[in-house]
Amino acid sequence: MVASAEQPLSAASLSPPSTRRNWGAWLERRLRNLALLMRLDRPIGTWLLLWPTLWALWIAAAGHPKRRLLAIFFGGTVLMRSAGCIINDLADRNIDPHVKRTRMRPLAFRVVAPSEALVLFTLLLLGALALVLQLNVLTLELAGVGALLTVSYPLLKRVFPLPQLYLGLCFGWAVPMAFAATLGAVPRLGWLLLVTAVLWAGVYDTMYAMVDRDDDLRIGVQSSAILFGDMDRLMIAVMQVMVLYTLLLVGRELHFGVGYRCGLIAGACLFVWQQWLIRRRDRDACLQAFQNNNYFGMVIFIGLLLEYTTR
Repeated sequence: MVASAEQPLSAASLSPPSTRRNWGAWLERRLRNLALLMRLDRPIGTWLLLWPTLWALWIAAAGHPKRRLLAIFFGGTVLMRSAGCIINDLADRNIDPHVKRTRMRPLAFRVVAPSEALVLFTLLLLGALALVLQLNVLTLELAGVGALLTVSYPLLKRVFPLPQLYLGLCFGWAVPMAFAATLGAVPRLGWLLLVTAVLWAGVYDTMYAMVDRDDDLRIGVQSSAILFGDMDRLMIAVMQVMVLYTLLLVGRELHFGVGYRCGLIAGACLFVWQQWLIRRRDRDACLQAFQNNNYFGMVIFIGLLLEYTTR
């Protein structure tokens, strides 16, 4: 039979159906493993990174951030969070197999090669660079510092007893970048909001570290949960109070009213609920408390929206 012009022959059409299915299944597995490496199946980390960025963008723009900046920072958040996960897993690929929560990660389970992960990491960084190049020089300089923080975190957590606060610096660094991109400078308020973001990361990541405490002790990884010991709940409570206090200072500086205070009250209630969840230090409950922090970031943002829309 001669092929018609409407149905030209191709390598795919000449391949047996089973071969085409095998190639399709292989490609699907590769893409799924790369997506898992980027933690696209677990957006909680992206949201925890995004909320302080949104706080900063709204405050810096007095409630009217430019859509262009929102798109750039949202895209940059997704790209840098994914890149941070990859570099962290590369550094921990020989440790993660010994930790219950991480043993099935693609690099730990050996379904993604380190060379593949490095290529993907580089592509993500290039994508983030393409976004930040659209912003002013100060924002670009701050982005360079942020990239160094992200790359150095996996190494620092092996020697620094409070890696959760360093992670908070990585997660919160978008705050001064948001002010710089909007105002061309980082005012005192921007640095205060960065302190808030660092302390808040200390709260939720200590809860996260409580999940892995036994494994971390066995393999020798540092964490705030290990450093605090049986004072972990107290130290989390101290940081929670400090987060609320710094947010209160932000509100006073900006002369915020009822809407913002309602957000703070809702956030305080969520912190109380998190303390109740971790009271017995149960692994699943600590993980639930960690995830509940997404709602904390949300209610603070809603408080900002209420404040700016009612003015």
